[in-house]
Amino acid sequence: MTNSRTNSRWRSRAAAAMVSALGLLGLTLTAAPQAAAATPVAPLPTAGLKLTAGDFTSRWAAIDALEASGRVTSYTGQPALAPLFDPANGVTGVTGVAGLCHQSNLNTAYSIGGFCWNQADDISSTWTPQGFTGSHDAQPTGTWNGKYLYIASWHNGDDSRARITVVNNSSPSVPPVYHRILLVDPYGTGDTANYRAVGTASGYSPRPGGHADGVSWYGNKLFVATGHQIQVYDLRHLWKTTRGAQGTVGIVDGTAYSEDHDWVLPMIGIYSNAAYGAACTATEPCLNSLSLDRTGTDSLVTAQFAANGGAPVIRWPLNATDALLDTDGATNYTGAVTANAAYSVPVWKVQGAATDGTYYYFSGECPAYAGSTDSDVPYCIHRAKPGEAPHVLTEAPPLTQNLSWSPAVHRLWGVNERANYSGPGKRVVFTLNPPYN
Repeated sequence: MTNSRTNSRWRSRAAAAMVSALGLLGLTLTAAPQAAAATPVAPLPTAGLKLTAGDFTSRWAAIDALEASGRVTSYTGQPALAPLFDPANGVTGVTGVAGLCHQSNLNTAYSIGGFCWNQADDISSTWTPQGFTGSHDAQPTGTWNGKYLYIASWHNGDDSRARITVVNNSSPSVPPVYHRILLVDPYGTGDTANYRAVGTASGYSPRPGGHADGVSWYGNKLFVATGHQIQVYDLRHLWKTTRGAQGTVGIVDGTAYSEDHDWVLPMIGIYSNAAYGAACTATEPCLNSLSLDRTGTDSLVTAQFAANGGAPVIRWPLNATDALLDTDGATNYTGAVTANAAYSVPVWKVQGAATDGTYYYFSGECPAYAGSTDSDVPYCIHRAKPGEAPHVLTEAPPLTQNLSWSPAVHRLWGVNERANYSGPGKRVVFTLNPPYN
């Protein structure tokens, strides 16, 4: 019913809802079960919650050397990501499916919509989607170069590779077109400069992890959360490469390869609080999901997965001038950033967290299916204000992962990872318009 709904209609609905907000104040949500633990989203101390910047300078040196050498095809004179959708580059992209092609479990009263991946990505046992962001994060207007673009992060089975998909879904009734981009880590200087796949052995410390969990887009920067790290990428340095044999990533005999990808995006730096793969602790929490909040101080919002709840959701301040985390160093390439807020979340198995400035939204286990080992049971989207106990807003697709808030149109976006390897698939990207109260 809602699959053909356009972005303009979503914007119109949001505007109409704002006009009628006073009337809505007298309404209450339909009774819903409480989250797995009837305890509030409670504040936590932030003094010890820090992320330290590392290896920006050396990575930039490698990027500069590679682009100057001509061994990679770069587009630094064009707007970020513009080459992806330019037919002159000879890469047509992948066509997905318009609308919610699988059962979403979402409450249809919330103006639901979304899109799906193509069949290969829908049922892939090699690549798994995790994070989700969009041009609604990149710019307050909600668009990027006049397009509604979305980005999902993916990891492969052994976390030795990470990639993103950049999706043009400007007309939701038309099948989306997207490009797969391998994330790479540049190294070396001068003639020895090269790059390797994120997730492989690295001379950097900490070693960049390949389990691409959360993703968030802010200006020209893309942030990817991988456990104890927030990796940083600059979208103005997209490189077109040559497809090669499996395992062939980097400059080989003067040619830039990226296995079965047409594009790579080089990392420019990293913020971390512990080594990749280290245990999650109170002072070194894991950063498993990522979203952006533009209310108040622009901040990245991270959440940690915990089977029985109680894990932290944390806000990390951003600097709008350079679109990096706001550190105490002479530049934001150095020093450390301290969290500006943190909360304990009672929801079980939190996979994603986002906020509209009033409510926090969490994807996690449904109370009705608590403890289930069935990967096909619905997940739930829980909602709460700080200091209040979360309640279920709606059921959601099985194994829903990251969430992302679009302030311009008052919509929540999400992605799930569930795959049915023999087909048909079960992966969807979804959006809904939650109530204002």
